[in-house]
Amino acid sequence: MDNNLRICFIGSGTISTAMGNVIAQKDNYEVFLLSVEQEVVDSISNEHINRKYFPNIELEPSLKATFDKNILKESDIIFLGIPSSVIIPYVKENKEFFGEEALIVNLAKGFGEGQKTIPQSLSKLIPNQIFSMKGPSFAREIISNMPTAFTLASKRDKHFKLFENIFKGTTIQLDYTIDVNGVELASILKNIYAIIVGIVDAHFDSPNLRSLILTKAINEMRYIISKFGGEEKTMFNYCGFGDFTLTALNDLSRNRTLGLLIGKGFFTDYISEKVVLEGKVAVNIFVEEIAKKRGIKTKNLMLKELYKVFNDEKYDINNFVSNITVM
Repeated sequence: MDNNLRICFIGSGTISTAMGNVIAQKDNYEVFLLSVEQEVVDSISNEHINRKYFPNIELEPSLKATFDKNILKESDIIFLGIPSSVIIPYVKENKEFFGEEALIVNLAKGFGEGQKTIPQSLSKLIPNQIFSMKGPSFAREIISNMPTAFTLASKRDKHFKLFENIFKGTTIQLDYTIDVNGVELASILKNIYAIIVGIVDAHFDSPNLRSLILTKAINEMRYIISKFGGEEKTMFNYCGFGDFTLTALNDLSRNRTLGLLIGKGFFTDYISEKVVLEGKVAVNIFVEEIAKKRGIKTKNLMLKELYKVFNDEKYDINNFVSNITVM
């Protein structure tokens, strides 16, 4: 399985469109976006433009969009490019469309069901080999052909060479690991710690302090990953240090932006409910559920202080920086 592959992205949003367009630049792959949005299918089919998500970018003519779920039955590789909250319900509802030999690649960053990672949840539903693909990757830069890196993870290294060939000669670079749990956890934790960095930066424009917090954050993430049976060294793959620093230091990151808002005193119930905040959901899960089950000591971790921010109405945000720097 190498040449003449059929590749399908479930979802037609920014990440699916951007990555699908990169692969479609190569001649020997058929690339489809499986969409539920009439506007997107029509504009890609008729104009080679995703009018909803990238209205000013002309896509590769070979990139196709469809409503027909039967495309999944004929696909060799299926990328899951929809939000983490809907992946498991979607697969449950449509698993009869997944060919047993298809390789499944999770692009979403978040938990599956019951505080399990998405690959853990998927493995209970389908027999396919499951991959995680995470890295420092804004879709706008991918579709603009800026060099971008991902970590590809699966419990077995079979087919790593296949993905190397797929992305060879493109702007996407890969590193590889069999530490799926570590990759998944790093992609969730980075949202938590990006909020923390945002709060700190809202109070102080201090390179010294920022470097202190970044280092503490990386060490805390290594600790938590190891408690989940992951490998600490995974933090130094693209999915770890790379994705964390992109999310924590770039103002295009909505989790960093949330931290800046909180730090400036603009955090309200309206903001917390209306913005998609993977970080807030994740910190509550870690502190309330997983930490108890896994024996992770959260008392002296910065994420516990962030938990207080989200859940203690009387919390004084002006004390946040001093509280986390004395830990």
